[in-house]
Amino acid sequence: MFESSLKTKFSDPGRGVYFIGTTPPKRTVAMMEMQTIAAKLVQRLENIEYDGLVVYDIQDETSRNPEPRPFPFCRTHDSRDYSALLRTTSGLPVITYKSAAEENRLEFDQWLDTAWSPNGVRDLVLVGSPATSQGTNFPLPAAYHALQQHPLDFHLGGVAIAERHASKANEHLRLIEKTQQGCEYFITQAVYNPEATIQLCKDYAAECRRQKLQPKRLILTFSPCGSEKTLDFMQWLGISVPQNTREQIIEANNPLAESIRVCRNNLQQIIDACVELGIPLGLNIESLTNRKEEIDGTIRLFKLLKATLELNLAEQHLQDFDTPPLANIA
Repeated sequence: MFESSLKTKFSDPGRGVYFIGTTPPKRTVAMMEMQTIAAKLVQRLENIEYDGLVVYDIQDETSRNPEPRPFPFCRTHDSRDYSALLRTTSGLPVITYKSAAEENRLEFDQWLDTAWSPNGVRDLVLVGSPATSQGTNFPLPAAYHALQQHPLDFHLGGVAIAERHASKANEHLRLIEKTQQGCEYFITQAVYNPEATIQLCKDYAAECRRQKLQPKRLILTFSPCGSEKTLDFMQWLGISVPQNTREQIIEANNPLAESIRVCRNNLQQIIDACVELGIPLGLNIESLTNRKEEIDGTIRLFKLLKATLELNLAEQHLQDFDTPPLANIA
C-alpha cells in the first residue's frame, strides 16, 4: 500500500511545487476516447517539468450564480477515473478533487474505497456545495469527519478562496479550521486580484503566529485568458478580476499574451509581499476553457511563472545563507 509521493515534497518549505490543472472529459465521451485525451494532454506537457496534475470535480454552479453561464455546463466523468488514467499515463501524482455535496456517508465511503484501489488516488481535495445556502445532506465538515474516521490515509488538501476573505474576512480562520480537520495544503482558485490573495496570506500568517502553528503550503492557481467571454466566465465563477485589469486584457492587441503578463506581475506582487511570511508556495496552472489558444497559453504561463517562483526562492535561499565575512576566511 503506497502513500502519497507528494507529502515529502510538500514538507520542504524551501522548494516550490508545480502542477497543471485539468478537468475530466464530458460524460458522453467513451472510455477509449478518454484514454486518448489523457495521452494527448500528457504529450502536450512532455517539455515541461512539473510535479503532477490536478483533476477537478466539475459541479453545476447555477445555484450559486443566477446569471446565465457563459459556457454551458456538461457533466463530466468521475474525477477518480480520469485521475487514474493521467497517473498511469504520466507516471506522476494526481491531486483529485471530490465534491461531497451530492453524497451520503455510505456513498462517500464507497467512493473513497474505489478511489484508493483500483484508481490509485492518494492526494485528495474535498469541496462542498457551490452555494452555502443550498441544502445538502452531507456538508463539507461531515465529509472531513468521515475521512478522519476512514482507515485509508489520504493526503488531504483544501480550497482557499481569497475573494471570500475579501468579503467576509474569515478565510484565514477557515484554513486553520480545515487544518484541524486534516488538510495539509491548500489550492486557491484562479488569481487575478493579487491584493485579495496578499491580504489572505498576511492574515493567515498572523493567525498562525498567534496560535504557534506552522502555515500550510498554499498552491496559487493561475489561468490564461484570451477573450472577453473567458473573462465573463471567470467572473461568473466568482473569480475577482478588477475592472482596470479586465480593460487592460480586452483592449490589448493580444489579450492572451497580456493576460500572461498580468499573471506574472500578480505572482511577483504576491511573492514580494509574502516572502517573509513563512508560507510555502506552489503553482497550479489551468485553462478554464477548451479553446486551443488558451490551452497552449497554459504551457507558456506555466514556464514563465515557474521560472519566476524558482528565481525568487533561489534569491531567498541566498539571503538565508549565512556567509562569513571575508576577513574571517582563512
